[in-house]
Amino acid sequence: PNGLTVILPEHAADFVAALPIEKFHGIGQVTATKMHNLGIHTGADLKQYSQAELVRHFGKVGHFYYLIARAEDNRIVEPNRLRKSIGAETSFTKDLDDPQVMRLELETIAVTIQHRLESYQTLGHTITLKVKFADYERITRSKTVTAAVGKAEAISQVAQDPLASVSLEGRSVRLLGISLSNLDATTEPKAIQLCLFESSC
Repeated sequence: PNGLTVILPEHAADFVAALPIEKFHGIGQVTATKMHNLGIHTGADLKQYSQAELVRHFGKVGHFYYLIARAEDNRIVEPNRLRKSIGAETSFTKDLDDPQVMRLELETIAVTIQHRLESYQTLGHTITLKVKFADYERITRSKTVTAAVGKAEAISQVAQDPLASVSLEGRSVRLLGISLSNLDATTEPKAIQLCLFESSC
């Protein structure tokens, strides 16, 4: 249900071994490319590297990669912790310079957020727009509404105001994101999942 996959402890090692490295939580495109250059394409490949080797190649995060390759996660699960925000963002392979296209992209992002809000059975009052420009400058703009929102149309509509306040003249956008905070805790579920792998979240 809710797009979640339950991985039992006895199956974790086999699952991790076959998982493409891009599917591991916390491994983005840049890191995945570096791993590919080292011959690491799956969890099984990653497991062949010692902790010292991973730290040498990736710094402190190498400790984390060493553990996830062995399906180990020592983070504490807080079953009653309330989620503070829910969001989504998109990086573009080609920078955007058309405000109309940006608005359409925000609508798509809002649909993703709606699905996530539905899975957590919650709504949000504060909408935050995130913009990263081609020169890597990042800005955020927020707007708070009295009535909590959860539908994609409403989320997108509210996000348009912060976008309109951003000076876009002569600038290209590489990433757009929206997040909802100030959530309605009355509908927030009592449990939250910690995930190692993108496909299990």
